[in-house]
Amino acid sequence: MKRIAAAILIAFSASAAYASEAPAAVPTAAPVAVPAFDLEQDVTRVMKAFDVPGIAIAVVKDGKVVAAQGFGVRKLGAPTKVDGQTLFEIASNSKAFTAAALAMLVDEGKLKWDDPVVKHLPDFQMWDPYVTREMTVRDLLTHRSGLGLGAGDLLWWPTTNFTTDEIIERLRYVKPATSFRSSYAYDNLLYIVAGKIIAQKSGKSWGDTVRERILKPVGMNTTTTSLAESAANPNASNAHSKINDKIAAVKSMPVNNAVGAVGINTSAEDIAKWMKVLLDGGRVEGVKGADGKELRLFSEAQSREMWTAQTPIKIGQPKGPLAPVKPNFLAYGLGFQLRDYKGQLVANHGGALQGFYSRVLLVPESKLGIAILTNAESGGALNALQYRLLDQYMTGSAPTDWIKLIADDEDRKHAEELARLKKTSATRVAASKPSLALDAYEGQYSDPWYGPMTIKRDGRKLIMSFARTPDLTGEMEHFQHDTFIVRWKERNFNADAYVTFALDYDGSIEHVKMKAVSSETDFSYDFHDLLFTPVKQKAKL
Repeated sequence: MKRIAAAILIAFSASAAYASEAPAAVPTAAPVAVPAFDLEQDVTRVMKAFDVPGIAIAVVKDGKVVAAQGFGVRKLGAPTKVDGQTLFEIASNSKAFTAAALAMLVDEGKLKWDDPVVKHLPDFQMWDPYVTREMTVRDLLTHRSGLGLGAGDLLWWPTTNFTTDEIIERLRYVKPATSFRSSYAYDNLLYIVAGKIIAQKSGKSWGDTVRERILKPVGMNTTTTSLAESAANPNASNAHSKINDKIAAVKSMPVNNAVGAVGINTSAEDIAKWMKVLLDGGRVEGVKGADGKELRLFSEAQSREMWTAQTPIKIGQPKGPLAPVKPNFLAYGLGFQLRDYKGQLVANHGGALQGFYSRVLLVPESKLGIAILTNAESGGALNALQYRLLDQYMTGSAPTDWIKLIADDEDRKHAEELARLKKTSATRVAASKPSLALDAYEGQYSDPWYGPMTIKRDGRKLIMSFARTPDLTGEMEHFQHDTFIVRWKERNFNADAYVTFALDYDGSIEHVKMKAVSSETDFSYDFHDLLFTPVKQKAKL
C-alpha cells in the first residue's frame, strides 16, 4: 500500500484489502494510552511518521465547515506554509465531478445512464464486439468492463503525448482480463470516455463544463481543471516522492489527455464546499438558479443513484490489530466507493498522481464530510488520518491510535518487501549471460495498444525508451539469462521493471514482456499488460 493508485485504490474502502495483507501471526495490540484528539498534533504526527511535507484537512459536520486548514509546507526545504487555500492535485477524486456532470445531463434528458455508449460516441470500440454494443454510460463509471486493474494506463501515465481521442481509439486493442460485468477491477480509461461524452453533449471541453456548471455555482473559485491553469496561482503545493526511500520534491505530472478520470486541483476550503453539496443531495446552499429557486446541481434521485451499489467488491479478511476496519459490505457506485463503518454508509474515494495522494469521505447519516489532501505518496498517512478523524467526528472519541498502528504496519511491510527483493537478487543465476550479443537486442518494438518502444545500445549499455512517454527512458541492467532490469532515469517513479526477451527457434527475438520489480509499484505502471514484438524493417530497394 506504499504506492497504490491512480488512481486509485487508495480509497477508504481499500483499507479492508490493506488490512487483509497482515499475516495471521500478527498479535492483537496490547492496550496503550491513546493520545487525546488534537487535529494539529495528529496531523503533525502523521507528517512525521509517513514523511509527508504538507497536508490540508477539510471537515464538514451538520452543514457547517468545522475545519479547512493546512499543515506543514508546500515544498520541502522552502518556508511557504500550506493553508486552507493551497491547491493540491486530487487525481481520481475528480471522478466524482465526472459522475455529477453526467447526472446533470441525465436530469436534463440529454442522456440516460443505461444508454449504449455508441449512441453518443459511434466510433467507440472495445476488444469484444459484444461489449462494444452492450457497454452503457453506467458501465463506464462502475469498473466492471472486464478490463484488468489499471489496464492501458500507460497511455496517459506518466505524461504521454497521446491525445484523448487516441487513447479512446486504442481501447479496442486492450485485451480484457475477465468477462463483461463479471467482477470489479479499477480502471481509468473508461472515465476518459465518460469525459468525452460530457464534452460532446455540452459542446465544451470537460474542463470548461465542470468549471462553468459545478465549480462556479458552488463557489470553488480557486479550483482548477488543469495544471496549466493552476500555474497562475502562487499558492499551489509541490509534488513529493520517495527516491531511495528519502522524500524529495519532484516535478508534477500533467495529464491533460486523461480528464474525466483525473484533472481537478483544489484546496481544503473549496473541497469543503463540494462536500456540503454532495451531503445535501446536490443542493447549493444560498445560491439561486435562473428560475429564482434555490439551485440544485443534480436531483436527489441522481444523488441516490451515485451512492447506490453498482458493482460488488470482494472484502478482505483483516487479521490482528487491523480487524476493526473490516466492512460488512463493499461496492462501487457512480464515481464513489461505498462501504460501512461503525454501522453507517460511507461514500468515499481516493486519488493518486505523481507526488500527490488524497481522500474524500462522506457519511450522510452523520452529516459528515472529511477530505485529506497531501503532497506526498503515502496511503498509510491517509489511512491513519481517516480512521482518526472518523472515530472523532462519528463517536466523539478516538479509542485506537491508528497513527502508530498503521505506521508500524507500513514499516513492517516495507521491510518485508526489501527483504524479498534482496532474496530475489541473491538467488538469480549471476553467472548467466544473455543468449545474444547486445547489438541483437537493439531495435524498434511495438505493442498493440501502446505502440512503439525502442532499445538502443550506448557503449556497453542498452537504453530503453517508450516513444510516446518522454520520461520512460532508462538503462537496462542484465539480471539473468535473457532478463534485464530497466532502471528509469526518473528515480521517483519507483517503477523499475524486468524486461524478458523470448527467442524464436532461429535465435531471433520473438517478443518482449515486462513486469514491475517491486510489489510496491503503482498499478498504473501496467507493464505486465504489454507484449512488444520486433518491428521488421522494410528492405531497401
